[in-house]
Amino acid sequence: MTAPRIDIVHPADLTPTDLDLWNDLRSATATAANPFMSAQFSQAVGRVRPDTRVAVLRRRRKTVGYFPYQRGRWGCGRAVGLGVSDCQGAVLHPGLHLDPRHLMSACSLNAWEFNHLESGQDLFLPYATGQFASPVVDLTGGFAAYEHHLRDHARGFLKAARAQERRMARNIGPLRFVFDDPDPAALRALVTWKSAHYRRTGRRDPFAQPWIAQLVELLSATSAPDCSGILSVLYAADRPVAAHFGLRSRTVLSCWFPSYDLTVATYSPGRILYLHMIEAAAASGIDLVDFGRGEAAYKNSFKTGDLLVHEGALRTAGPGGALHWLRREPMRAAHRLVRDHPTLKNAAVRALRTVGTIRAR
Repeated sequence: MTAPRIDIVHPADLTPTDLDLWNDLRSATATAANPFMSAQFSQAVGRVRPDTRVAVLRRRRKTVGYFPYQRGRWGCGRAVGLGVSDCQGAVLHPGLHLDPRHLMSACSLNAWEFNHLESGQDLFLPYATGQFASPVVDLTGGFAAYEHHLRDHARGFLKAARAQERRMARNIGPLRFVFDDPDPAALRALVTWKSAHYRRTGRRDPFAQPWIAQLVELLSATSAPDCSGILSVLYAADRPVAAHFGLRSRTVLSCWFPSYDLTVATYSPGRILYLHMIEAAAASGIDLVDFGRGEAAYKNSFKTGDLLVHEGALRTAGPGGALHWLRREPMRAAHRLVRDHPTLKNAAVRALRTVGTIRAR
């Protein structure tokens, strides 16, 4: 079968027909409508990252796929939004056969790097070098069924969260939860808390990168069926004490940036926020809450299962692909070594906390 024709465009140049077809193809080929895989997310990244492009695949004048990516120096490419995107890959017509080398050549790429490639991306999975759990909450049975699951599998966790909620209301003031809060002041509070958390734990603050801060602000004002920013806020005595900014489609809520006011940490406001958020998500038609890759005790307490995401890189044979390997793989191997050995991992966490303490002085 002849290779499809591939045209390269900026996301801003996608037509309304492209946007509809992209999301229709996505619905036909994926079980979960993750908003990070929507056309609107790629368009938002394109507005803050000039290196963003979309490969449009056509066969017999019919569009059969879209491949969003970012192209850096020396043809080193990456998944669109790499660093903040929790679901990555191409949107292709079912049954489309494509030579990845043809795709790379058309995009002028020597490498394409990913770290949250979703399962089912058969074109790229052979190039994955690691896989990771992405904890999820299945809400297809509604919130009552989920609450029953928590009672069976995390009774102590649920009981403690409800008790802390009552104690917070008693000691601080009446609690109020807003699932989709348009207040920009609440978003600013969330960013302030989250940035402080990154500094305190010795980690890099993504909000210090202008394009990420701009992307969050842009998506907070985005409202489309397949990708909408959503800010959920827990108030106590009419002041925000915990908040979460994420993305949602019709059926999937992707968790992204949660945080809380450290002065009320003893009440575990994050747990309380998530319980209300999951209940409201179920009531609004959400079938799946995706916590995203990464280990955290609260994710294990809330989850009903896991999805798998993958990291790795597709590279071409030649100097460009070799250069990308030299720049990325030794560091990736070192991270993998630390991650897979508890002693090294604990030492790394302690070192990061020390860095955070020094920063705070």
